[in-house]
Amino acid sequence: MNYEELLEARNDVRNKKYWLPIGDYYRQQTDGKWRGTVDVRKELHESITFSKALEEEAEKNKTLATRHQLHFDVVKEDGVISQLTLEPGNYMTVEQLLIDNPAVVAQKDFYGDVFKALVDTTTYLHQQGIYHVCFSPKTVFVRKGDNAIMLLSHGSFYFGLKDQRAFYGKCADFVAPEVLDRGTIDERCDVYSIAKFMTAICDTSDIPLEYRQAYKKAASESPEDRYASPQAMMAAIRSRHNTFNTLRALIIAGIIAAICVGIFFEMVPETEQVEFVKPAPRQATDDLLDDGFSPDELGVASDGDSLVPDADMERAYQAKAEEIFRKRYEKEADRVLSKIYNKNYMNNSEKKFMTESENTVNELMRLQNELGAEAGLTPERSQLVASSIIERITNQKKKAMGGTNSRGVQTPDAKK
Repeated sequence: MNYEELLEARNDVRNKKYWLPIGDYYRQQTDGKWRGTVDVRKELHESITFSKALEEEAEKNKTLATRHQLHFDVVKEDGVISQLTLEPGNYMTVEQLLIDNPAVVAQKDFYGDVFKALVDTTTYLHQQGIYHVCFSPKTVFVRKGDNAIMLLSHGSFYFGLKDQRAFYGKCADFVAPEVLDRGTIDERCDVYSIAKFMTAICDTSDIPLEYRQAYKKAASESPEDRYASPQAMMAAIRSRHNTFNTLRALIIAGIIAAICVGIFFEMVPETEQVEFVKPAPRQATDDLLDDGFSPDELGVASDGDSLVPDADMERAYQAKAEEIFRKRYEKEADRVLSKIYNKNYMNNSEKKFMTESENTVNELMRLQNELGAEAGLTPERSQLVASSIIERITNQKKKAMGGTNSRGVQTPDAKK
């Protein structure tokens, strides 16, 4: 290292410079006030494409009305932008935040708030025809104090540069492959980068299950395999979260019920004779239906030429689709839930029981999505029907498991 490089390294430490694709960010005191500053990389100005893109972004920056956007003024030298002066405030990169306070990711709502802020901001930017492209701990800022997410420079302005990998440098791993190959740039490249960023700021083992599965799809190498937009990714996470919470509540309730039933029956001194009820006699109407009875025999004639209104046809179609889904999902849910509602699982501790039930949750949600799509149901409707089926089957299996205890004592349900 020569003398000039040594001085530059010393100044970087003193000024706490942070590398960005467009330059180096640091804080300096001006007129007694500290403000964030970005020194634009001089080598980039050798490209006329970059200089024009920076001018364009500087003009657009003034019009962006979102509280997560960092605004800036420009400083020019010889007619070329050499420096950006950020709006007043104390800002640092997420990378520096995690170095100074690594426990911040464990704070209540931090993870969810960061994800929501990124989705809300990118949705707004996409409406303006802007794509951030590179969400990295080195390029995403937070405001000191409330840790509010702030974005500075957006990658879509610089898509004209020939070597995208060289431009993003240390952050290239957070950029979608198609952007680095200068293929396409759209909402799906931000979906990819957000997933990479959210995975990077938290240990994989600490990421909530519903987020983890969504990020796996969002970070697919092929754009066609990802979510169409950040909003679609958020909707998928919320759907998984609701389904998982429903099943988790049922499992916990089942564990508590099993414990209570066991304690109760241990206290019962003796068994009682069970009185069985005979099946109800077969109704006459059942015979008519079995014999191929038709409503036409009662004088209700059907007009084959009449047309059913479109609304009635749609309701009939939806009812049939739901019936098909209900029958198929009920069969599959019974099979899946039978894996955890048995003596081996119910004798485990609650923590172990919850851990071993994760695969069951994933399988139920996968079946819901697949069977719902095949039946032509909306995700919301299939989730509602699936939740009711899961709850009913779970209750049935809890009753079945509580039928008799180890001493042969019958449950109240069995006595009835």
